[in-house]
Amino acid sequence: MPDYHPPVRDTLFVLHELLGVERLSNLPGFAEASPETVEAVLEEGARFCREVLTPLNRVGDRQGCTRHADGQVTTPSGFKDAYRLYAEGGWVGLSADPEHGGQGLPFFLAAAMNEFAATANMAWAMYPGLAQGAIAALTVHGGEMHKRDYLPRIVSGEWLATMNLTEPHCGTDLGLIRTRAAPAEDGSYRITGQKIFISGGEHDLTDNIIHLVLARIEGAPAGVKGISLFLVPKRLPDAAGAPGEANGVSCGALEEKMGIHGNATCVMNYEEAKGWLVGEPHKGLKAMFTMMNEARLGVGIQGLAQSEVAYQNAVAYARERRQGRPLHAKAEANGAAPAPAPIIVHPDIRRTLMGIRSFNEAARALVLTAALTGDIAARSPDAAAREQAEDWLALITPVIKGVLTDRGFENTVAAQQVFGGHGYIAEHGMEQFVRDARIAMIYEGANGIQALDLVGRKLAMNNGRAVQAYFAELAGFVSENEENEALAPLLAPLKEGIEHLQKATMWLAKNGAADPNDAGAGASDYMHLFGLVALGHIWAKMAKVAAEKLSEGAGETSFYETKLALARYYMERTMPETGMRLKRIATGAGATMALPAEAF
Repeated sequence: MPDYHPPVRDTLFVLHELLGVERLSNLPGFAEASPETVEAVLEEGARFCREVLTPLNRVGDRQGCTRHADGQVTTPSGFKDAYRLYAEGGWVGLSADPEHGGQGLPFFLAAAMNEFAATANMAWAMYPGLAQGAIAALTVHGGEMHKRDYLPRIVSGEWLATMNLTEPHCGTDLGLIRTRAAPAEDGSYRITGQKIFISGGEHDLTDNIIHLVLARIEGAPAGVKGISLFLVPKRLPDAAGAPGEANGVSCGALEEKMGIHGNATCVMNYEEAKGWLVGEPHKGLKAMFTMMNEARLGVGIQGLAQSEVAYQNAVAYARERRQGRPLHAKAEANGAAPAPAPIIVHPDIRRTLMGIRSFNEAARALVLTAALTGDIAARSPDAAAREQAEDWLALITPVIKGVLTDRGFENTVAAQQVFGGHGYIAEHGMEQFVRDARIAMIYEGANGIQALDLVGRKLAMNNGRAVQAYFAELAGFVSENEENEALAPLLAPLKEGIEHLQKATMWLAKNGAADPNDAGAGASDYMHLFGLVALGHIWAKMAKVAAEKLSEGAGETSFYETKLALARYYMERTMPETGMRLKRIATGAGATMALPAEAF
């Protein structure tokens, strides 16, 4: 049976020793997030995830969800009780505004908890994860009625929420949406259309589900400029605010999927369903992107999560499984062959495990840095600080979503390989991690789209202000630490990676404008090159902290020495990939576009 131990100590290291979250005690909610409170929240969240959610992961995968004749959906055994405990614990509204019933704690705590939950049980964690995105969208764009009648019930966990974008004929190209919204005399709208691939679209965890739906108001402009966002409840609240009569929304089918079987992925049918406009008419994408950007960070976390749980179980297996002898082993004195050794002694197994772990710890630090930056963007009274934070988030979000999910999937496969044939059968759970991880590369914007977004939009936004600021940040770190002997072995690979990223950026700026295919052909390599450098920068910063702690004799010697070993591994074995990525980008689109379509 797979197991999971949430990495509380590593999370605390990132928050307090690397990021120093205490320095932001002037921001709303941060004063309450004392080191003692943060540790207590993480420890309790870790306990819940390990004891309650982890045992349900295989249950959800094997049972899946059941759609009944009346369109209602039942989730796997134990899911409803687990959600009740989660909601009662106040976890859904951990970082939500107290004005709406939330606890008001910083978002970085919610992000850490999201990692623990997604690692323990990704399919289950998707239900409350979507609610967090809805809370963000309604907090920013909702009107008085939304915030009075719906938002507090989502924050409390009494009701859950979904995001409805995709239709059978369109996914990424939302300008093709056909779902209609007809104005009604009472100020509401009647929504008609079909949405597909809707995570948590129907279930039995809560008495009501609030759907945020993209639709086109009759007579709206064509394309994305004519899309509006609507709040459509499964059941219309009665005079007391309780779920009343059924609305015109139903689950037409459950998708049969490769993984995340415990999450109800639905075809949703809207037939004159009553809904209310969120935000301004024809400005629905702006409101929905508030939810989508949070969801993309959440999906990046899912990539890390599956990589982490696969790693932990691969390590446990490698310590126990005996196979072969160490390469340096000699025969016993009596001439007998050495006894078989645990496979963790073999260099190739070590290569696999070191590669996964060095990714996981840097990815965790990058995610928590993004979450803290999100807190600054949302809560800082300093306009310049908010702008800088928003720029950095816009730049890094597609990288987190794309790189962490691509590498996360690769790592689950690599961890599965440690088990050999045992990894291919269901008993050890590794094949489920592979199947579950695969979807994160696809939904909330497939990773190729994330790469195009980074290259086509984010690099050029505000005349390159964000990427220029990031290059300045990287250069500043290198300059400040050039005399640091402890970092010398790490700075040289980092500097080379930064140079490769800068050259790639300049190449795309020059050639992508002349031939957009050059930008398109190199986009995925550029996204991964960016990710390699971002994770390398994080490793250098963590290594600096670890070296300082060791020089101070702070204790936990093994913890900090491990950090330095992992940083060295990343720089020596992973960072050199930047050169390969640059070379691919600089070849342009010639070979990629050489064949006519009919030749394929």
